[in-house]
Amino acid sequence: MKMASHSEASLTLEAYLEQQRQRVEERLQALVPGAEEEPVTLHCAMRHSLFAGGKRIRPIFCLEAARLCREATARLSRHSSGNSEESSDIVDISCTLELVHTYSLIHDDLPALDNDDYRRGQPTCHKAFGEAIAILAGDALLTLAFQVLAELPRTPADVRVTLIAELARAAGTSGGMIGGQVADLEAAAGGISPQCLEAMHRAKTAALFRAAVSLGALAAEAEPAQQAAITRFGECAGLAFQIADDILDVESSLEDLGKTAGKDALQKKATYPALYGVERSRQIAEEFIQEALEALEPFAESSGTLRELARFLISRKA
Repeated sequence: MKMASHSEASLTLEAYLEQQRQRVEERLQALVPGAEEEPVTLHCAMRHSLFAGGKRIRPIFCLEAARLCREATARLSRHSSGNSEESSDIVDISCTLELVHTYSLIHDDLPALDNDDYRRGQPTCHKAFGEAIAILAGDALLTLAFQVLAELPRTPADVRVTLIAELARAAGTSGGMIGGQVADLEAAAGGISPQCLEAMHRAKTAALFRAAVSLGALAAEAEPAQQAAITRFGECAGLAFQIADDILDVESSLEDLGKTAGKDALQKKATYPALYGVERSRQIAEEFIQEALEALEPFAESSGTLRELARFLISRKA
């Protein structure tokens, strides 16, 4: 399938994803201390989880949202010089999402939470380095994300503050990842309402997708209407992603997922398949994707890449 994006028109979706993944990967390598730097064990643990083969979906969403908003702003102002140029800091901004995401995975895998032995086909951080170092590795990745945003060399100070606040909200307690994880822990098997399940997933997963596109829009100095539209897109796409993830846990294997499959059912976790069944869950994921695509209508044909990325979230096999 050819990409519909203006800037990537000649690339297939797979080639585009790989191109952008490599951009993020190279910058992450530079941002994270090397495995030989003291404290060696901690830095090895951070890199063990960070460079385990992730798809870098959240950073890619950030990069594409920034491109889309830059081009939309340029059209509105009827000139393209300056406004349509990519910020030299945008890849660093996108990397902070992967730092926060990886921190959350390290902590989610701990025995006190999901108690998983594998992540992305290799032993989880606590299995490879012990629980204490795994906790600290997660802490270090989260801390580094905010350091990167605070030290962006070419981004104005007021924008840096806004970026930091946006990412902190997404990772936090009220409507953020940590609050969503608490809701997940406290959800009784079979006793959660549809409204509570959706609220949990909005916080646990969709908040970071929302932040991904929001950070991209903020970096591009998007207009308020653009910011609102792209934020709605990110949240709906994030909800669809989590539902697809829940379905994969039911239908896939360790080899496909790179992590233990079927654990949601064994642990009696509150998921869309547990509440609705697999087929209805697929329909709900599709409904969220349709809502996400509707949010992109103000961007017209320029939103082709984000539309393809949204579709990818529910068609992926791992």
